[in-house]
Amino acid sequence: MDFTLTTEALLTQLDYPINEHTLAQMEKIEANTKGFDGFAKHLLSLKDHIAHYYGAIAMSGSHDYLKIKCEEDESEENITAFTEAVTAWGEKYKVELKQVGDKPTYYIIGHI
Repeated sequence: MDFTLTTEALLTQLDYPINEHTLAQMEKIEANTKGFDGFAKHLLSLKDHIAHYYGAIAMSGSHDYLKIKCEEDESEENITAFTEAVTAWGEKYKVELKQVGDKPTYYIIGHI
């Protein structure tokens, strides 16, 4: 059975309200992210996994990408575990990630 995640379902799973603005923003993100449909369903397991490290997946306010972020004021041990989880997820599903500066924040660029 093939599982396709709708835009509305993804917004709901990422804790966003469904409205004209969020739908339009997510549609831009989906169109801008190479191979989005190929890994979108795996975002939910990543969201659940990184929640243990105070991580989240959010829509970027400045770029048409999703971003994976961790609170910067968390312990070094927590940030390291978060980073390892995000990196392993990217490698497993062949997703290109781009770190934002020195922060524990990554843009999801697309399928490699």
